[in-house]
Amino acid sequence: MKRTILIIEDEMKIANILADYFTMHEYKTLIATDGKVGLQMFEEETVDLIILDIMLPEIDGFSVCRRIRKKSDVPIIMLTARSEIEDQLMGYEFKVDDYMTKPFNPEILVAKSKVLLDRIYTVKKEDRDKETLMLKGVTINKLTREVWIDGTSIELEPKQFDLLLYLMENKHIVLSRDQILNEVWGYDYFGNTRVVDAQVKKLRKNLLHKAYLIKTIFGLGYKFEVE
Repeated sequence: MKRTILIIEDEMKIANILADYFTMHEYKTLIATDGKVGLQMFEEETVDLIILDIMLPEIDGFSVCRRIRKKSDVPIIMLTARSEIEDQLMGYEFKVDDYMTKPFNPEILVAKSKVLLDRIYTVKKEDRDKETLMLKGVTINKLTREVWIDGTSIELEPKQFDLLLYLMENKHIVLSRDQILNEVWGYDYFGNTRVVDAQVKKLRKNLLHKAYLIKTIFGLGYKFEVE
């Protein structure tokens, strides 16, 4: 499964060069040329590492980092055209994982990224197995966020993964739409329960012939039924 690198860099030439290098090393890349778009991409995509420039239009790199850190520990390598100690110290206050000062060698950045990804995402086999849940041919790993149907890997959106995990961990229990909304989307979510129905519909489609495991309980909600 390819790791995804989000490159938030307003200099398109640099962004494209970095994307080419990461692609050569078999990473998937996404590019955003300003902070606002970068945050949108982060919300919409499953991202494993962020390459973040400080000087960005719309929203600067420090502000982007601060917003991401409110909800995620995704590794971040910050790029700066300046070598001021104050910039680096501020970055570390926002829990930046590493720094690179322009100009730099893209190969070095890729190498740093690989070490960082390996350290954060590589877990011992016994730990992976411990965090694996298997029910009726559906296998889900909470650490790696991977899902398999009868041994075949499938791709789920982040919210679909969270929804499936919640249903499987509470098998046989009828879960109301409000319960699902609060547990999967959070108590501070301001939308209505229709989003639950929409995501269940998408999840069932992705589960293929295992879609029947998610039962609709009329007037109440849903449950993951293992007969």
